[in-house]
Amino acid sequence: MPDYAPRIERLFGEPPPEQCSRLEDIAGEIPEFVRGTYYLNGPARFSRGDFQYRHWLDGDGMVGALRLGDGRAHFTSRWVRSAKLCAEQQAGRPLFRTFGTAFPGDRLKRGVMLESPVNVSVYRFAGALLAFGEQGLPWELDPITLETRGEVNFGGTLNEVSPFAAHPKLDSRTGEMFNFGVGFSEAEPSLNVYRFSAQGRLLYRRRLPLPYSCAIHDFGLSRNYAVFYVSPYILRIAALAGEGAPLVDALRWEPERGSSLLIVARDTGEPVAFLPVGYGYCLHFINCYEQDHTLVVDVLRLDRPVYDQYQPLPDVFADVGPGHPVRFVVDPRKHEIQEQAEIDFRTAPDFAAIPAQQAGEPYRHFWMLGISATGRRGRKFFDQLARANWSERAPRDVYQAPPGRYLGGEPTFIPDPHNADRGAVICQLLDADGAQSAFAVFDAFDVARGPVAQLRVPGTMHAGFHAAFYPGAAPARPA
Repeated sequence: MPDYAPRIERLFGEPPPEQCSRLEDIAGEIPEFVRGTYYLNGPARFSRGDFQYRHWLDGDGMVGALRLGDGRAHFTSRWVRSAKLCAEQQAGRPLFRTFGTAFPGDRLKRGVMLESPVNVSVYRFAGALLAFGEQGLPWELDPITLETRGEVNFGGTLNEVSPFAAHPKLDSRTGEMFNFGVGFSEAEPSLNVYRFSAQGRLLYRRRLPLPYSCAIHDFGLSRNYAVFYVSPYILRIAALAGEGAPLVDALRWEPERGSSLLIVARDTGEPVAFLPVGYGYCLHFINCYEQDHTLVVDVLRLDRPVYDQYQPLPDVFADVGPGHPVRFVVDPRKHEIQEQAEIDFRTAPDFAAIPAQQAGEPYRHFWMLGISATGRRGRKFFDQLARANWSERAPRDVYQAPPGRYLGGEPTFIPDPHNADRGAVICQLLDADGAQSAFAVFDAFDVARGPVAQLRVPGTMHAGFHAAFYPGAAPARPA
């Protein structure tokens, strides 16, 4: 089989070390307005002793903090010391079933769900830095040292089996946080919708019926609505809890059922509309906003789910399906979709990002990663960074990484506060040939020219998932 990702196994080999150091190896020039902290979370440990995990989502979470200012850079990375990691460190062996790996005697939390490795995303909320995993409560970290402070249950209003997703939405106007979680059940599957005050107090939790126990990873939030892309990627509860299957093997794709948009009133959490949108699967949203009494819903729609392509490590994305950005213009009052548009970028796009201050508002540009070898069988990885907007049929600004180099981490936009037409984008540049890792800074409006600066990290670094940037002071000195 052809290999479109030579030496990609270096990204999934030995766990990277925890770090706390000033980065001295900087090529190019960091734009002067890039000041603040870039946080990144992702799976980083894929073995314990002689035991090897099979799936990208199996790895224990590691959070990195890149602090930038005055031309200097400081990098810290630490493991999220979750209940799973601590118990397995103490035992010296794997204990818990993971997303893609099962083994004799493995455990589920209370016999019904995975023990989260807390490896998907990281956000600031209510004065705290929170790391999130899939369908588990977040864990608080020290924002400077990244030391794990403990699991967050929001004043006891949630418990360890409360379904809670890795993609909260934070409203920059109100400081509120919204999130969701799927209650998997053969008889009464439900969507739990949460709203929290800026101080972290639970304002409501609504349980909405779902047609089936489907996997939902992300959602969209506008000023008046929360939007969920419901597609028939169905969890067979008996296979997970009774037959001992890893979660990925308990999921079944049934495209003939069709997909729908579930629109929920943001103020109350009550359902507004449930609209069929044809076929396809949505892992990540781009943005949602309202204009002229319509609701605009922008998503990355894939031809089929992608989780099965995260395995077996390191031979990932061997048969990944295409996808593309899709826009739905909805009239919530009439319960109808008025328009649909698409952007022709079909190289398995993922990790779409917009300027944080434009979340839930009209916007022009967005950035995403792509896999250039999509459609050709053989392992591959993200090697494209594209800037797109809805006035163009296809992106005209695309960076193609050189052979043997790959991109990781959600591309994160940093605005120039003095010039609305300037900005930067940060993501990872992973050099498998040289076994090196770097953070790459791009001109946000000319990504095709390549990085304007590269900040090399000593040794290798894991390929991250989701990231966030917070403007602030110059970097702290190494301890």
